Amino acid sequence: MNRIVTALVALFLAVMLLSSTVFVVDQRHFALKFAFGRMVGDVIATPGLHVKLPPPFENVVLLDKRILTLETPDAAHFTTLEKKTILVDPLVKFQIVDPKRYYTSFGADENRARDSLARIVNQALSDDIVKRSVHDVVSGERAKLLGDVRARLVAEAAKVGVAIVDVRLQRVDYLEQINNAVYDRMKAERARAANELRSTGSAESEKIRADADRQRSVILAEAFRDAERIKGEGDAKASQIYAQAFGKNPEFYKFYRSLEAYRATFKNHGDVMVLDSGSDFFKYFRAPGAGGAAPAGKK
Repeated sequence: MNRIVTALVALFLAVMLLSSTVFVVDQRHFALKFAFGRMVGDVIATPGLHVKLPPPFENVVLLDKRILTLETPDAAHFTTLEKKTILVDPLVKFQIVDPKRYYTSFGADENRARDSLARIVNQALSDDIVKRSVHDVVSGERAKLLGDVRARLVAEAAKVGVAIVDVRLQRVDYLEQINNAVYDRMKAERARAANELRSTGSAESEKIRADADRQRSVILAEAFRDAERIKGEGDAKASQIYAQAFGKNPEFYKFYRSLEAYRATFKNHGDVMVLDSGSDFFKYFRAPGAGGAAPAGKK
């Protein structure tokens, strides 16, 4: 029984010893071997099973080889060329490319590396934003600003074994009190533009209305002129026809004109007229077609 227990203990110790001499490196990590706190050997970047001496003779530290993201929890305050304070929220993508130099600078503490990169980014942004206006930071020279910051960040990051993949500005905003002033100015500008459009529209409306009135007056005047001309031509034609008819048969013309006079006079049955029956007005009643004189003494 004692032999079995002893064999099991020995097997357990052998397994523990064997397990402490092998380690696995996957595709996401670099591995660094240390002997009594001193880095030994090359960086292990090949995924697979590797061997080492059991602790405390050697131990292994893993570093992330993936692209990492640096995001600040709160937007930083920066002052522009116009002495306006803006909030800028940068985003940096970085990757460990020299594990030995990285470990020498920060150890295995990734937060120290993030804090160091954040300080470099903020200092570069501060140095460049202070030379530019708000418009330049927001849109005018934003690409150049990011280019300058990235160039500076690349140079500083290379010293600690880090490569900068990308630098972006997630947000550029004013402080709340500045935002209110900006919004008020924007509203005032939009109101001014709207008033200008209304004034322009009213002026165009009056211009169109005046032009329409002028055209209407011209059209009516021309129409009245043409109507009067046509009416005059018609009256002249009628007078010509009357003259021709009178010249051919003066008596018939007199008879026709008298009939017209009778029709106009006796149109209303309630009218009363007192005339001498011997007057010329009734000569065609006495002798139609002859126009003779009235009998003497008859009224």
